[in-house]
Amino acid sequence: MEIHRRHFLQLATSAAAISTARPAFAQSYPSQPIRIIVGYIAGGPNDIVARLIGQWLSERLNSQVIVENRTGANGNISTEMVARAVPDGHTILLASAPNAINATFYQKLPFNFIRDIAPVASINRAPLTLIVTPSFLARTVPEFIAYLKANPGKVAMASGGVGSTPHVSGELFQMLTGTKMLHVPYRGATPALTDLMSGQVQAYFATVPGTLEHIRSGRVRSIGISSATPLDALPDVPPIGNFVPGYETSNWYGLGVPRGTPAEIVERLNKEVNAGLADPRLKARLNEVGGTVLTGSPSDFGKYIAEETEKWAKVVHFSGAKAE
Repeated sequence: MEIHRRHFLQLATSAAAISTARPAFAQSYPSQPIRIIVGYIAGGPNDIVARLIGQWLSERLNSQVIVENRTGANGNISTEMVARAVPDGHTILLASAPNAINATFYQKLPFNFIRDIAPVASINRAPLTLIVTPSFLARTVPEFIAYLKANPGKVAMASGGVGSTPHVSGELFQMLTGTKMLHVPYRGATPALTDLMSGQVQAYFATVPGTLEHIRSGRVRSIGISSATPLDALPDVPPIGNFVPGYETSNWYGLGVPRGTPAEIVERLNKEVNAGLADPRLKARLNEVGGTVLTGSPSDFGKYIAEETEKWAKVVHFSGAKAE
């Protein structure tokens, strides 16, 4: 079913327009430890972002902030947990790009991310990089496109799993360039990168922090960045969008709470997160995850989520990918 921009923006607006009732309750916030629920394993980028923000909020709110890792179903288990939680600001979701992808990728979910999770604050976004094996003939994005068109379906593209951000980033690339690669999904980024370095697969839209060491050592070659502007860590690698108009993708992170959470609490959390993003020390640590901070209001974050959900819906429909 076609998903319209207006529909998503309306949902995002309604999700952000949470109740302004219970001012006395909001004034006593927080009244107990706060939990940030992360849908991915400890030590990964989602977990790192959650712990950095959690530490900052703990100091600013003078309250214990606990990060809980509830893994499974590409983040759906953690999202459902928060969607069903008491809307009092003490259970927070570390939202990320897969939430926007999953809205279309999974046919039946027990929640609606845009409807059931109210946006609080964006945190940062991290671009991906298109890497290839050092022996691959194409050394630039135009050469890569030309090779794909001359050899349709013969280049193996790795990903960390069907429906992952690297997978749909590759599908977006194919959709915009009219090319075709053979998708080879792995159970995580590590085996995908291992097989790329050994030449079992030839291309991979990978996260920058996890590959930077291998790029600098020459074990893999980066030929393009998925952001609209160059990345400080890879200043000589051009944006893919320079050659493929409209191409832009990233892993992004932010906070969300159950719908119905008092507006005063959402605004308080948003204010404290944005204060953290302006702090030089926290900003520098977030940049180490491989991206740039992304400030804004709850409404700004809601619109960004809606736009991302609409974009990935088109890509998922184009690819024909389905949840396993």
